[in-house]
Amino acid sequence: MDKVEILILRNLLYNEEYLRKVIPFIKPDYFEDPVQKIVFEEVSNFVQEYNQPATKEVLCIETEKRNDISDDSFKKVTQLISYLDEVPSDFDWLCDTTEKWCRDRAIYLALMESIALTDGTNKEKDRDAIPSILSDALAVSFDTHVGHDYLLDYEARYESYHRKEDKIEFDMEYFNKITKGGLPNKTLNIALAGTGVGKSLFMCHVAASALLNGKNVLYITLEMAEEKIAERIDANLLNVPIQEITNLPKMMFEDKVTKLSQKTQGTLIIKEYPTASAHSGHFKSLLNELALKKSFRPDIIFIDYLNICASSRYRGNSSVNSYSYIKAIAEELRGLAVEANVPIVSATQTTRSGYGSSDVELTDTSESFGLPATADLMFALISTDELEELGQIMVKQLKNRYNDPTVYKRFIVGIDRAKMRLYDCEQTAQTDMVDSGQDEEYTYEDKPKKSFDGFKF
Repeated sequence: MDKVEILILRNLLYNEEYLRKVIPFIKPDYFEDPVQKIVFEEVSNFVQEYNQPATKEVLCIETEKRNDISDDSFKKVTQLISYLDEVPSDFDWLCDTTEKWCRDRAIYLALMESIALTDGTNKEKDRDAIPSILSDALAVSFDTHVGHDYLLDYEARYESYHRKEDKIEFDMEYFNKITKGGLPNKTLNIALAGTGVGKSLFMCHVAASALLNGKNVLYITLEMAEEKIAERIDANLLNVPIQEITNLPKMMFEDKVTKLSQKTQGTLIIKEYPTASAHSGHFKSLLNELALKKSFRPDIIFIDYLNICASSRYRGNSSVNSYSYIKAIAEELRGLAVEANVPIVSATQTTRSGYGSSDVELTDTSESFGLPATADLMFALISTDELEELGQIMVKQLKNRYNDPTVYKRFIVGIDRAKMRLYDCEQTAQTDMVDSGQDEEYTYEDKPKKSFDGFKF
């Protein structure tokens, strides 16, 4: 008999602490011997129904009730049950051994399933499922955390208050101020703007900034070709007007890119999908594929842009209304951000009434007000003729879960459309624009020193 399997079955009967820790993670398919599998199934069924460890007598009685085993199999099961005597073992060693056995069995079964998919003998799934099957098997572990106990876990909570959160910093002062130092992981951040105002420019600039900061960046585009996005980032990082990039000699272009690669440890991957054809499931598969093929795990993800993604829950031609459809996409992308443990940055269009407005509101979000309800940070990019002449763009906070949205509710950033760049303006450009506390020293813990009387929000 297999020693590890027998050890597990024995302790499931006699060690209740062990039973309650490991039973959620062991699957019947992990047992290669059908007799052992039957015994485990009866142990698991009894625990689920009565919340108590089973006994030898219970297992014999319950097995006898089964109609799916032969007399010969029943005889073998009863022999195995009689063999399961109590043999004390070290608890930690026992758990570690069981976890390793579960992982090994999960990987073996995943490999067998992958081979079946490759050979075409498994008709239920296609080969695209292989990366997720293998990654799920590799991720098998005993995780006993089931929630935060408010009264008992106060020490961990206190430490979390004082732990510096890993954030993706901006290279623009006011964006760092309103986010308390950058974008945290597990968040969805949305730029709202009209057509041609600068949604893609903003995302390309932040992607370029993150790359220079040594971060791994994944840029998913559903609107423009991969080469067009790369061209915009070239203009930003190589400091060349976008119209002149095609005129650069190959040697000069290669020299600029080589020097750039020496400045950063990060990687930028740009992936194009057809408009309205890809959803969070495709993006998750892409992450698994990049991890397996390139050992690439992004620190931040850009999706250009949210409204032209598909939903994994609704079909594009279904009769669902736009509110529910766009809200579903937003929820799925935020779920992806949580699962991948990264910030996701995307954009959305303004409504017809919001296009060209100098004072965009949350209600100007096109198609679905469910989007701002889901986002962690949402801000409008506003351009007017006056600002365009000055080479500037206005940013207005619409929703902010990181900081008080009334602090620096509006501010100005410079924009160089030729080089696809944003930059900090001089302080004089913020006059009459940011809140009245802007001239005073401000820290993330401080509150605004003055009121906003007479200022339109």
